[in-house]
Amino acid sequence: MADHHLQNTQPMTHQMVKAATAATAGGSLLILSGLILAGTVIALTIATPLFVIFSPVLVPALIATALLATGFVASGGFGVAAVTVLSWIYRYVTGRHPPAADQLDSAGMKLASKAREMKDRAAQLTGAAAS
Repeated sequence: MADHHLQNTQPMTHQMVKAATAATAGGSLLILSGLILAGTVIALTIATPLFVIFSPVLVPALIATALLATGFVASGGFGVAAVTVLSWIYRYVTGRHPPAADQLDSAGMKLASKAREMKDRAAQLTGAAAS
């Protein structure tokens, strides 16, 4: 009978420990959240007059920084794209069969056949117009 009583109290004790741990963690996080909010409000209160005073300098500086960052990112992206394309072209020309080369070959054949068809059609029309 005592063994049965011990089995029933362990899960209840385990649940109470879980609840206490959750309450402690939740309370700690709630206090930390409140402290961060208070710090943010204080920092904003102190920084707002400085932003107003220095805004004629800060706004153009932020715009220039954003343009510079955008330029560097775009330049890097285009550079990577160019190196990738040049690498693909080199592998294609040297016969290493890069990805999608067969699609390019079939598209080239389709384009060449359409060009021949247009040339033949133009020759027929100009021949019919001349006679």
